[in-house]
Amino acid sequence: MKLQRTLALSLAATSLAGTLAACSAGAATPAPTATPAAEPSVQTLSSQTSPAQKAPKYVFLFIGDGMSYPQFQAASDYLGAMADTNNDDILDGNVNLSFMDFPVAGSAVTYDSTSFCPDSASTATSISTGYKTYSGTINMDETATVAYETIAEKLREQFGWKIGVISSVNLNHATPAAFYAHQASRGNYYEIGEELVASGFEYFAGGGLLKPTGSAKDKTSLYDLAAQSGYQVVMTQAEAEAVTAGPVLIIDEHLADSDAFAYENDRTEDMWALSDYVKKGIEVLDNDTGFFMMVEGGKIDWACHANDAGSTIADTIALSDAVEEAVAFAKQHPDETLILVTGDHETGGLTIGYSGTDYDTFLTNLSNQKISYAKYDSNYVAGYKENNTSFEDVMKDVEALFGLKLSGAEDDKLVLTDYEVQKLKDAYAATMDPDRAKADPANQAEYVLYGTYEPLSVTITHLLNNKSGINFSSYAHTGLPVAVFAQGAGQDLFGGSYDNTQIYHKLADLLDVK
Repeated sequence: MKLQRTLALSLAATSLAGTLAACSAGAATPAPTATPAAEPSVQTLSSQTSPAQKAPKYVFLFIGDGMSYPQFQAASDYLGAMADTNNDDILDGNVNLSFMDFPVAGSAVTYDSTSFCPDSASTATSISTGYKTYSGTINMDETATVAYETIAEKLREQFGWKIGVISSVNLNHATPAAFYAHQASRGNYYEIGEELVASGFEYFAGGGLLKPTGSAKDKTSLYDLAAQSGYQVVMTQAEAEAVTAGPVLIIDEHLADSDAFAYENDRTEDMWALSDYVKKGIEVLDNDTGFFMMVEGGKIDWACHANDAGSTIADTIALSDAVEEAVAFAKQHPDETLILVTGDHETGGLTIGYSGTDYDTFLTNLSNQKISYAKYDSNYVAGYKENNTSFEDVMKDVEALFGLKLSGAEDDKLVLTDYEVQKLKDAYAATMDPDRAKADPANQAEYVLYGTYEPLSVTITHLLNNKSGINFSSYAHTGLPVAVFAQGAGQDLFGGSYDNTQIYHKLADLLDVK
């Protein structure tokens, strides 16, 4: 499989360049050589009679990157645990996130042309175009010679809709790119950025562009190209607040790890949340013709990769808050708005339940986490290494920031056992070892323990997760299906179980795009 993919991606560059040039110029997409995914068995728009099946003219598509059933259920259960203030032994249950109350819920399979554990590029391609492709490929077929036109591009070209793309991670990252770019590799960040500029979409908002001057840092800045093409390039929150119309490219002022949004666990009240960018996007895009807005909660995935359950839950709740903005808009346009909420794949193999707690969960323990693993790395671990901080002093920070402690009352669930203390000491030693090479998957024992993450940080989150009754099985993606929640015009089409390519086909059928 990997050899086949390598050979396919090495086909003539001239053919690829010609295809992309045609897409950028607005030319018709070439007829695909690959067999498209089967069309969904739904009624055509002309034959639909139910008011719920009327075509909307305002469509919101929310994608929780890495979010499957365990992620939103863990967040919902956590909220329920925190709300349960009764002093009895009776569990009150979970508190639904905003989209869990939507009237229609479906389920989508996520495999791609590479694996049953797909990546964001291929799964977002399936959602945006209705085609399967290799992991790492954005809106191209498996030969890397055919470009697929996206639902966003079609709505803009065929109906004159305004388009918005929002992400809590980099705007030329795989998921947002899948709505405007066509690249054989998701790592072609500069080329993806060029397609962002060429798209003409009215509203982009999110994390900073990766490699804005190219891999060799010798190209014209993507931000300069955007400005030259008529985009208002906004880099501060004050400027963003003043924006009233597009085309606009808004980069969050308070960028954190990898130039993405700060984790919700680290965001302060004066910093815009994902919901604020959705609210501003509605203001910019609102018009009588129609608009399409894709919103990615990208740091759900990043937190799951790092096995940080506290940050996973916080960013999943942040996505739910962003959905609330769309719900508020839909109340003003109840017969004209469709809201979809889904995931692209599951990340981390998250489970609600851990072998060490048997049938018990203690989710309120997670409320003791005050900081994400990433900010702990940058603000604390880096200093430990520089100052050769003792384990005892490190534990003072660990107790303050995560609640884990070396001693305490007998019934304190956050007191570490001897076994857990030793695991933490081993991780501390690995982090502090100046001669330790970065994690290598070939070193199986260490990779299973720490992945590619800082041993101390990931062990802290593992211990807090497990003491809460949460566990992860992987640092990578898994093959779980994802939920598809729908509310509004056309909602009934999205019930049932189907392939993720059908999200595109159902939407295209409803909107009558060609």
